[in-house]
Amino acid sequence: MGQVLVLNASYEPLNITTWRRAMVMMLKGKAESLEQDESREIRRGTHLPTVIRLRQYVRVPFRQVPLTRRNVFYRDNHCCQYCGCSGEPLSIDHVIPRSRGGPDDWDNITTACLSCNVRKGNRTPGEAEMPLKRVPRRPLSSLSFEATRQIHAGHHGEWAKYVIGA
Repeated sequence: MGQVLVLNASYEPLNITTWRRAMVMMLKGKAESLEQDESREIRRGTHLPTVIRLRQYVRVPFRQVPLTRRNVFYRDNHCCQYCGCSGEPLSIDHVIPRSRGGPDDWDNITTACLSCNVRKGNRTPGEAEMPLKRVPRRPLSSLSFEATRQIHAGHHGEWAKYVIGA
């Protein structure tokens, strides 16, 4: 039915959970609602929460964004990083080819259309005279990455003020 952004007591994003779990946390007094969906009423006077904040601070270890095709395409805004087109089928390209020792990591993988990927071949962008539009980088945090994706997809616009870089 709905997803809820969970914030730490310090207002930093922690998690995205279901509205049922959010309601349980609120009923137990562990969280308070900051944003509600006024169009969805659970009971009289109680609306579906979209953002909740924990009452006590929770220490959470750092989580990295997993390196997947879907996440690389999202990071690169679903467009080729060589020519800038977005209408053609896309593929994954290694900036430094694997045959030359290029690693499979965020800083070496980018999005390319099939024609640019074939044209670049087994060369670096400098050798192929195909400069990158944007240098590939690792996204900062897993949760911010997912929350930003939800915001840009048109869901949960109210999350933007709580997520850095949205």
